[in-house]
Amino acid sequence: MRLTQVWRIAAALPALMIMAASAATETVTLAWSPTPLMPQVEIALAKGYFNDAGINLRRINFPSGREAFEALLGGQVEAATLTEFPAITGALRQQPFGIVADVARYRGTRVISSAKYGPLRSVSDLAGLKIGTPLGTNTDYYLSQLLSQGGVSADRVNVAPVDLIPALLRGDIQAIVPFAGVESVARKALGADYRELQSESYQSHFLLAVSQGVINNKPAVVKGLLTALLRADADLKRDPAGAMALVATSMHGTLQQAALEAMWRDTDFGIQLQSDLPTLLASEGKWIVQQRIIKATDPSPQTLRPWLISAPLRALAPNAVDPSL
Repeated sequence: MRLTQVWRIAAALPALMIMAASAATETVTLAWSPTPLMPQVEIALAKGYFNDAGINLRRINFPSGREAFEALLGGQVEAATLTEFPAITGALRQQPFGIVADVARYRGTRVISSAKYGPLRSVSDLAGLKIGTPLGTNTDYYLSQLLSQGGVSADRVNVAPVDLIPALLRGDIQAIVPFAGVESVARKALGADYRELQSESYQSHFLLAVSQGVINNKPAVVKGLLTALLRADADLKRDPAGAMALVATSMHGTLQQAALEAMWRDTDFGIQLQSDLPTLLASEGKWIVQQRIIKATDPSPQTLRPWLISAPLRALAPNAVDPSL
């Protein structure tokens, strides 16, 4: 081989390497509903774990998990973060998507009230009250189950999330069931009158879902996403304080450190797919059908299995997946 040929090949190598790297990296758009309860995503982004796994992650913020889920169903994105409630509405409508990871479980949903409206020591104290919450959501499901289990009748009032605390302060309602993260705001607004009732019988699951197209045609994308999140999950368990500092920075001052610490105390972190998820989805699905929010047949954990894509996570972390899934 002539020396000039060697030089030409050497000169071409950097470009060939760049092309090869580009071919090995898949651009994935994630619909993200900003939350401090999925720190694995922040960790993986900050430490380059997605890139290491061959994923160029583009994150687009959405106001809620429901809207992130709609973007996934509409083909705008390949993956989305959401809680289990939008997921069960999609399954009831037979929509094409798959849950590939249960990232965290929050057990801090609660009823909040003011001492001005009476004591709040047990479910019986809710009898006859007007309780505000966004109807047709997971907090509405939680409230309905709480009242039913306690044999108590109360008036569930539809109130938008941003109006819950003002309505409580005005006396339009006597209690609220807000989404996660509102407790610290309510505590500050109510001061010494703050009262709460918490039941850990319900946990809100924070999920990663992908499109049917990704499931069918891009298994490497699912593997890459899970590989990155599992690395971040291990970091979270090793250094929770460092992870919390990273998340606090990502929230840009919208959540105080004390509030973040309180939320994390009520959260179980860990990438998994366990049988409690389809059990909850089935319970919520039956409630949705009973409330006539969606016309469908009552689901069961078995009929919901097609939406739980367990094989990719099982291949990477066998102990994280229930054998029945």
